[in-house]
Amino acid sequence: MFDLGWLTIPLVLLALLASSFRILREYERGIVFMLGRFWKVKGPGLVIVLPGIQQMVRVDLRIVVFDVPSQDVISRDNVSVKVNAVVYFRVVEPAKAILQVENYLDATSQLAQTTLRSVLGKHELDEMLAERETLNQDIQQVLDAQTDAWGIKVSNVEIKHVDIDESMVRAIARQAEAERERRAKIIHAEGELQASEKLLAAAEILARRPEAMQLRYLQTLTGIAGDKTNTIVFPVPGDLVDLLLRRVKSDSPASTQA
Repeated sequence: MFDLGWLTIPLVLLALLASSFRILREYERGIVFMLGRFWKVKGPGLVIVLPGIQQMVRVDLRIVVFDVPSQDVISRDNVSVKVNAVVYFRVVEPAKAILQVENYLDATSQLAQTTLRSVLGKHELDEMLAERETLNQDIQQVLDAQTDAWGIKVSNVEIKHVDIDESMVRAIARQAEAERERRAKIIHAEGELQASEKLLAAAEILARRPEAMQLRYLQTLTGIAGDKTNTIVFPVPGDLVDLLLRRVKSDSPASTQA
C-alpha cells in the first residue's frame, strides 16, 4: 500500500513557498518586520516574505479624502457656528506611518477636527464667511506640520459649510443692508460735493465775463422755447426798471403841475 506520509512534507513546503510570495501594486508599499523588528520597506512588485520569520504590513500611498464631521465652533466675536471640511492627505513615508502611530487614518481624522476648531476659533464670523481661502491654508499648514512626524503630507483642506443660526442670519442681513445704505449716502454726498465745486467754478467764470452770462442766458431760452406748454418769464434788468419808473414819474400830472 502506498504511504501518503512522504507527500506531506513536500506539500507543506510547497504551501509555505506559495505563501511567501506577495504582489504589491504600484501604489502600495510593504513594511517588513524580521522577528518583530522593522527590517525594510519593499515594493512595488513581487515581494518574498519568509513565513513565521517575517511579517508584512501593506500601506496605501494614494491620496485619502475624508470628511471632517460638523464641528461646533465659537468664533472670536462669540458667535456659535457649525463647520465641516474636507481633508486631502497621503502617506509619503510608509515606515513612519506604521511605526510612529497606531492608526494614522484615525489619528489624522481626530487631529483635523481639533485643528479645525482651534484655528477657526481665532477668527471672527465675517472672516469665516469672506476669507475661506486664507483659513483653508492656515488649517492645512497646521495639520501638515503636526502630521509630518507620522510620514503624512496634508495637501489640501477645504471648508465646505459654515452653518449659522437663523437669528444670526437675520442680523447679518440687517448689517449688510445698513452697510449698503451707508455707502449710498457717501456716494451721494461725494456727488453733491463735486457738483458744488463745479458750479462754484462756473459762477466765478460767469462773474468775470458778463458776455458769457448773456450767452448762457440765451442758450437757456433756446432750450425752453421748444416746449409750447412752458410759460416763459423774461427777467428785466434793474437799470431798465429804474429808468422806466423815473420816466413815469416825470410824465405824471403831479410832476407837471409842480
